[in-house]
Amino acid sequence: MVVQWRSGVAGLAGSCSPEHTVTTMSSKRAKGKTTKKRPQRATSNVFAMFDQSQIQEFKEAFNMIDQNRDGFIDKEDLHDMLASLGKNPSDDYLEGMMSEAPGPINFTMFLTMFGERLNGTDPEDVIRNAFACFDEEGSGVIHEDHLRELLTTMGDRFTDEEVDELFREAPIDKKGNFNYTEFTRILKHGAKDKDDM
Repeated sequence: MVVQWRSGVAGLAGSCSPEHTVTTMSSKRAKGKTTKKRPQRATSNVFAMFDQSQIQEFKEAFNMIDQNRDGFIDKEDLHDMLASLGKNPSDDYLEGMMSEAPGPINFTMFLTMFGERLNGTDPEDVIRNAFACFDEEGSGVIHEDHLRELLTTMGDRFTDEEVDELFREAPIDKKGNFNYTEFTRILKHGAKDKDDM
């Protein structure tokens, strides 16, 4: 669900007015040196990110995608797996998927890629600013009815059922105000324990 929230928020941010959009660009270049970009090696500490049952589920998913059972996911594996689901992906689509990996996709790389996606890469301020675009008063809250409308009509559209599921655990007060500042903190750091309150 966290991934869906990030996707929905990212879609909403694209609808934001220019004065609210925060863009940061950084460039790191070695002066006078050109280095060949080498694929990064996935390390085994990625296994510490998940419990054993999650790792087993990822292994089953990996094996379903690795159609030729060679221990690596390649473009043909992706094509065959998607074809078995009734899809006919283009070569460009498959190339785009494969280019997300910095090297050959073995199980460790597969797990690393999922870990990075699940942990998210958007900093707190980017997520908060995406919500702030729709908070005209700058109060840190958006009424849940307004947020529901935004999530179901803009960007990567959610169904009403998806919004209901997401709102179940969301920080919404008795007046129906969704606290996006607190929600952003929860996305990045997890919910507070009752002992911490």
